[in-house]
Order: sequence, then C-alpha cells, then structure tokens
Amino acid sequence: MQRVILKLAVGVMLVAGGSIVGPIVPVQAQGGQGRGAAPPANGQAQAPIDLTGYWVSIVTEDWRWRMVTPAKGDTASVPLNPEGTKVANSWDPATDGSCLAYGAAGLMRIPMRLHITWENDQTLKIETDAGQQTRRLLFDRSQQAPAQRSLQGFSIAEWELAGGGGRGGGGRGGAAQGPRFGNLKVTTSMLSGGWLRKNGVPYSENAGLTEYFDRFPAPNGDEWLVVTTIVSDPKYLTQDFVTSTHYKKEPNATKWAPAPCRS
Repeated sequence: MQRVILKLAVGVMLVAGGSIVGPIVPVQAQGGQGRGAAPPANGQAQAPIDLTGYWVSIVTEDWRWRMVTPAKGDTASVPLNPEGTKVANSWDPATDGSCLAYGAAGLMRIPMRLHITWENDQTLKIETDAGQQTRRLLFDRSQQAPAQRSLQGFSIAEWELAGGGGRGGGGRGGAAQGPRFGNLKVTTSMLSGGWLRKNGVPYSENAGLTEYFDRFPAPNGDEWLVVTTIVSDPKYLTQDFVTSTHYKKEPNATKWAPAPCRS
C-alpha cells in the first residue's frame, strides 16, 4: 500500500482518505523508493529524525473506543468480516485488561506513554508504561525471524529518506548535501493473535502490520510524533484497518507510570 501525504501550509498533514493527522511546520517530500531514489538507510547513524525520549498519547479521536473499554459488540469503524464480527461478539468482559489488547497491531492506540531508546545502533526499542510491553525495531535485515509467534512479533525497520541527505554523497562534483528529511517505516510479521480494541475486536496470527513514524515540530515549540498504522488481516478484516495516533514529547520520565496487563 503506497502512502500519499500532502504537507499543507496551514500547519496540518492530510493523509490520503481525508484524515488530519498532526501539526506540521516543515514542508518536505516524502515517500517510497521510486526511480533514482537512494537505497534504504539503516540504523542510528542514518536517522533523519530523532524518535528517542518520552512521549504521551494525545487522544483527539476515537475517544469512546480508547479511553474506556467499549461495550461488548461495539465494533464500529473496524472493517470486520462476518467471522471477525462473530469472534468480537463472543468476547467475555471478565477478560478486560488482557495482554491480548497490547499486541503490536493494537498497542499504539492504547492511551499511554512511550519510552523510545536505541538499544544498539541497529535496534530501536519502544517501551510502554501501559501494559509494560517492549517492541524492538530491527534495522539489521540479516536477522532471522523467530520460530515462535508473539504479541509483538518480528519488526523490520528502515528509514525512508527525502531531501538532499540520502546515501551517495554529493555526486561527481562533491557538492554539499542539503537538509535530510524522512520517516521510519516498520513492517511486522510473526504476530500471535490479539485484539485491535480492549473489547476483543480481533486480529489473527495471519495479520500483517505496517507502520510509519513521523516527527514534527509545532509552532509553539511542542514536538509531535504521529504513528500511522495499517493492519491487514484476510481472516477477520474485509480491508486494511488504518489509524493515525498522536504523541507529544515530554521533557523527562516524571509521569512514567508502568502498569502491567493481565496475562
């Protein structure tokens, strides 16, 4: 699925389909690996944006499905097929708080704080206080996927670069490189089944997950992280389930409050 993004002068970002997903200041090109584009850049040294630090969810949409556990059978806006609807309608409210709601395909929609660090120069680590989950985004494509599926799956990351800072230097004349922009693309496989929402709206072990991480400064000096999530699941969904989730940078860990999910 190709993502189309327009950066508007009025200070917002519009994703194809009409969703407004965040405050924007810079105007820059963004996209995949077209003709003449630089090859994927890997690791900490090539990072065009800094995603590290503490971030807090800013819930500006889908409040009724995110801030509280929805009622059993409330599956509105999720493109479930009949089998997915049947599974969602069988949810037991006694399982509210289950770790099944904290798998990678649903995790980023949970209201929470993130702590993002470089575990090493080829691994970006995301920790959550809600559910106490840890995701590892691997830039080293030589790593083999694990044999066993898991809630967080196996995530391969790559920087998508735009502007003058791509690989290859300044060319024959040795011209200086221009500003470098870009975003992080993450593809996750080897998921075990889980929930897209706390009330048991399902995704299966056949689900695929693609995410885009973008960081933007706001005019007032705030820093924003927008995570666009695309869940594909032929078992339970009739089409891709796409969401955009907003986080604001926090200065430190003062408000970090780990709370485990129920295994």
